[in-house]
Amino acid sequence: MSPTQKTRARADGISENVEDLLYQALETELGGVEVYRTALRCVQNDELRREWQKYLEQTEEHVRRLSDACRRLGLDPDADTPGRQVVRTVGKALVQAMCLALGGDKRTAAELVAAECVTLAEIKDHLNWSLLGEVAAGASGPASRVLAAAHDDIEPEEDEHLYHTQGWARELWLAALKLPAQLPPPEEREDVHSAKEAAAAKEASRSR
Repeated sequence: MSPTQKTRARADGISENVEDLLYQALETELGGVEVYRTALRCVQNDELRREWQKYLEQTEEHVRRLSDACRRLGLDPDADTPGRQVVRTVGKALVQAMCLALGGDKRTAAELVAAECVTLAEIKDHLNWSLLGEVAAGASGPASRVLAAAHDDIEPEEDEHLYHTQGWARELWLAALKLPAQLPPPEEREDVHSAKEAAAAKEASRSR
């Protein structure tokens, strides 16, 4: 990033840490695209395949939205940073884990690994957007408008990605362990979008 870009970014109310968060969020989404593409090679359940295909398309759109937000705030979406490098390394490790599982002789085991890897990726993604929402609420001027618009559109999708996939991972494991399982999981059937809703859906399903 050039000195001019840094000056403009600071003038728009973007601190160095917020800048780092934006770059990490963008790298998380880029890695998420590869995670979902690989997970779709592992999936066996048709409903889960449709779910992850939808999430892949949404994640590709998130990349576009975050790249545009960076440009509007004077940041170069292609700039590399130490934070991005760490996020990229984690994303590649998740892809590598799924590829390793694909090399085994049990497709259901690869599907389980994929559900866990997607969940791990979405934990970071969900955290990013929660923090960006906090930044948007406390910012002013262009930064507030740009970040709030992106957050309001994308954060509900990230809630779904995380809580639904957590449910899939749990229920797939229960099925693998020959224990009572519900597929699709209660989080999917109830279309939950918060930790509270996810817990309630899980509890209600177990009490039936």
